[in-house]
Amino acid sequence: MAKNNNIEPNNRLVVFQGMEVRRAWRDNEWYYSLVDVVGVLTDSANPTDYLKKIRKRDVELGSYVGTNCPQVEMETSTGKKRQTLAGNTKDAFRLIQSIPSKKAEPFKQWLAQVGKERLDEIENPELAQARMKEIYEKKGYPRDWVDKRLRGIAIRQNLTDEWKERGIKEQRDFSILTAEISKATFGMTPSQYKNLKKLPKKSKSNLRDHMDDLELIFTMLGERMTTEISKEEEPDSLEENKGVAKRGGKVAGNARKEAEKELGRSVISKKSFLSKEDNKKKLEE
Repeated sequence: MAKNNNIEPNNRLVVFQGMEVRRAWRDNEWYYSLVDVVGVLTDSANPTDYLKKIRKRDVELGSYVGTNCPQVEMETSTGKKRQTLAGNTKDAFRLIQSIPSKKAEPFKQWLAQVGKERLDEIENPELAQARMKEIYEKKGYPRDWVDKRLRGIAIRQNLTDEWKERGIKEQRDFSILTAEISKATFGMTPSQYKNLKKLPKKSKSNLRDHMDDLELIFTMLGERMTTEISKEEEPDSLEENKGVAKRGGKVAGNARKEAEKELGRSVISKKSFLSKEDNKKKLEE
């Protein structure tokens, strides 16, 4: 089977010994934030300043970075997009050579391994699903919930691919369209839903990780219907896509209301599906 170079991995963040390293998919390989690499290796309070100093001190490194390492858009800790100095695995290895650190060798081994794992997952997407399933189960989620969550991820990916086909490229526009589906399905935007569940405002946790089975099912229905309508009608503007998103969400919203009549209760839950207490109990079982 021919390799699909258009597949873009979703994992924008990896963790080494408890420290986050941002990365972005570019030219069919991962590019890592060099500032984050410095932060991991040095535990510096100001890794940006540290990187500037070693580039000045090591002239060869400074020249190498300036020639080979591009500015790549990555998300900051506050959720904003910023151009960030980044390098591929080879570039990261070159940087590591200039930093005296006990973590250098284990970090190089880890970097090579995570890069290989993700590339393997591109060749065989089932590996990515297996890894994600394992992560969710370790967090304490039951298997039937995990199956729905993974299916929801696939449906969401199909939807974003469809939006890209329709000319939607900006993350802001994705958020606008997602909000339209959510409002039509649940009567509130994702932000309002997070507030309802009392999730921390600055938390990066995904709302869907806090939904129960029925909430996930109706979320999937709204997004799948939006995808199907979009494929049929091929909207070519943000406004037209908003109309399609509302209609797709409305189908799920109507189904939710019917389900609530049968159940005699609301499908929408104020509780996080897996609270910290539940998580602790499940992990101890």
